[in-house]
Amino acid sequence: MATRFTVGRLCPGISRRLLRPQTAEVRVIPVRVKVDMARAAVAADKADTPPVPSADRPDVPAEIPEVKSRFDIRHDYGEQVRQFPIVSLNFDDALEAYKSKTTGEILRALLVFKLCSFDIIVRNNNQLMKLSRRILGKRLFKSCMKGTFYGHFVAGEDQESIKPLIKRMEKFGVGSILDYSVEEDLSRDEAVSAEMDSCISSAEPEQSAQPYMCVPSTEIHSDKYKAHEEFGDRREDVVSARTYFYEDEHKCDENLKIFLNCIKAAGYSSTDGFAAIKLTALGRPQLLLQLSDVLSTTRQFFEALTSAEKKLPWVKRKLTKEVFQNRLEELGVPMSRDESGWWFTWMDQDASGDVDLLEWNQMLKPNHSLRKLFVVPNIETGELEPAMSSITEEEEQQMKNMLQRMNLLAEAAKLQGVRLMVDAEQTYFQPAIARLTVEMMRKFNQERPVIFNTYQCYLKDAYNNLYADMDLARKEGWHFGCKLVRGAYMEQERKRAEAVGYEDPINPDYEATNRMYHKCLDHMLTRIDKYGDINVMVASHNEDTVKHAIQRMRELNISPADQTVYFGQLLGMCDQVSFPLGQAGYPVFKYVPYGPVEEVLPYLSRRAQENSAILKGAYKERMLLWTELKRRLSHLELVHNPDKVKQ
Repeated sequence: MATRFTVGRLCPGISRRLLRPQTAEVRVIPVRVKVDMARAAVAADKADTPPVPSADRPDVPAEIPEVKSRFDIRHDYGEQVRQFPIVSLNFDDALEAYKSKTTGEILRALLVFKLCSFDIIVRNNNQLMKLSRRILGKRLFKSCMKGTFYGHFVAGEDQESIKPLIKRMEKFGVGSILDYSVEEDLSRDEAVSAEMDSCISSAEPEQSAQPYMCVPSTEIHSDKYKAHEEFGDRREDVVSARTYFYEDEHKCDENLKIFLNCIKAAGYSSTDGFAAIKLTALGRPQLLLQLSDVLSTTRQFFEALTSAEKKLPWVKRKLTKEVFQNRLEELGVPMSRDESGWWFTWMDQDASGDVDLLEWNQMLKPNHSLRKLFVVPNIETGELEPAMSSITEEEEQQMKNMLQRMNLLAEAAKLQGVRLMVDAEQTYFQPAIARLTVEMMRKFNQERPVIFNTYQCYLKDAYNNLYADMDLARKEGWHFGCKLVRGAYMEQERKRAEAVGYEDPINPDYEATNRMYHKCLDHMLTRIDKYGDINVMVASHNEDTVKHAIQRMRELNISPADQTVYFGQLLGMCDQVSFPLGQAGYPVFKYVPYGPVEEVLPYLSRRAQENSAILKGAYKERMLLWTELKRRLSHLELVHNPDKVKQ
């Protein structure tokens, strides 16, 4: 028997609105027919009139027709299936955006966004919060923060207190990516000292390892993968990413416990959640620098050998045996034809007669011995030798500890039914982070995507890196999970590249980054349509990017019910996108920070700065909040209880 209820819908515009009721139904549907019904709904939707640009505003992207695919099969396996109401995806419907919020929460959001629009408050927000804490005292300060910034951007203090918010968001179709957002409040000098101490090997400088490969020195920028005191405080010029500084192995173990608790909280609080981690929290960063240097040099050697195909991106180049042997001779590598032929045959694992980058990287396949974590050919002996042989026994143990911590987190996530999101970091750490994440994917993504890597699309190499990793997953037969972001370290990366003397890794402008983002996204959606073993999270507050993703999904007949394309935004931001999407049946997730009030002040400081930058260019969210507040006033609905809203 079907249960009927009324869903209110708000018409767009700024003037007073009339609530237009419409009905929807909730039915119990057998599991075996869910996917067929969802696909049928999408097929019916695709028969609608295609989107047409607005005549009065040709500069605005074409609007996307309302989506009629509204069947949620999110890991319910036999549970009741919810039929979603048809909602606008133009992201200007204030009622759909904020019916999950109480009136008090709307007033708080308006206050926070207004405060974030004052430069003097944003620039000095950290000092103002510390001053307020001294003047008001701990208890009153805590109450004030919960009524403003903390209450708006942070879910709660612990895994128990965040559960009501997570359950409420789930009711409105929005999941959670949990992030324990406690940060150490270090001074700049303390941060620089910690960074320099943890990024210099105790091995002698002259013993510093380099792969045993003859790469033209002009193509190696090893200074990129060394610590520089000027950039020792990795928090500078970064407002949207949390930063960890290495203290000792005990501190890394404490971070491990925090991440394990976060995974436990995600499993405890949600039926379909993520937990976010950073690898710089789990080990000594000097090891990531060394590994990144090896990986970068190895790829540069492949590029040097395939330079005749320089018109092709390096990820699509191939190396024949003859070219391999000739180029080694041209580069002056002292290896006989028999030896080079043996190496080529060993790398050509599919016996195709050529070696691509994926096969080339087999030289860097992990070995059981940690000192031989990555091996390369010694040109003089023809034997495999470790590329990181300069690490001391202590550093070897530190690397072993880091790998064990990563493995424990992945095991815990798999056990709890939680997906693990590995955040991207600076480019001098990222090659190692990406490679270690791929190794975790190899092990844990055999049946479903448990581990997700993050790709920053402001990087010039974003598409090539994504393409290579997806090809590897397809070739080896495991599921690929990915979060696409624009990036968090642009200003810092550009300053460091110029000062240290290597090529700027960042795209030249915002439009180039947008093109890169859409190029990566389009390629992933095409692969999802073709193979279906890829999951991508479109992590963006840009409405045009979200519309583009939805339009491409419609064109490729990718149903929201397929659970292969997710959308992600930060808690307290972009609700006009998140909640209408969630209620239209799309898998949507909020990045949900939590932690004790006083210990998340650095995080709150960054959120205030990030919101300020966004609000300078767009006032849409504040306008929609005012619209919903006025509607409630006009309809005498100030006492609004989201828990009693029927879906």
